[in-house]
Amino acid sequence: MADQDETFKLVSPSFDHGDRLPRKYTNGGQGALKDLSPPLEWYNVPDGTQSLALVVEDVDATAEPDGPAVPWTHWVVANIPPSVKRLPEGFSNKEKSLGHEYEPIKEGYNDWKVLGWCGPVHQSSDHRIVYRLYALDDEMHLGNKVTKQKLLEAIEGHVLAEAELMAVF
Repeated sequence: MADQDETFKLVSPSFDHGDRLPRKYTNGGQGALKDLSPPLEWYNVPDGTQSLALVVEDVDATAEPDGPAVPWTHWVVANIPPSVKRLPEGFSNKEKSLGHEYEPIKEGYNDWKVLGWCGPVHQSSDHRIVYRLYALDDEMHLGNKVTKQKLLEAIEGHVLAEAELMAVF
């Protein structure tokens, strides 16, 4: 069994697991500090990892006010090289001028049907925003239109480990 310190881990320097998501990462922020993708960092990527993938969802979203929860996708990111150890604040939808190691990264379409990060919109009750990072034994070939569904189907049988971070909004 792996030591606690060796566990594949996903964190944010801007909030701890279970904390409230800072406003600048939501649709409720203001000006330039609105709808930024949050900074994320990961540690202890498993041996054999060929790529990483990220799916961010509001797991408490509902299609109807009193209906069952239907997760709402905020961000899909595929083909993160294992050499990359973080996505900086505001990474989504920006020119990837952070260095050549970021070039293979492919952002997908969220449930608003737009590319990249779209932060949560204020709700009448708290919702959990769950960030799931997958360590994969292969690079994913997803074509031009990456979606959560395509990604989750493609990674089936390729997941070496999964790390999770949750914030409340």
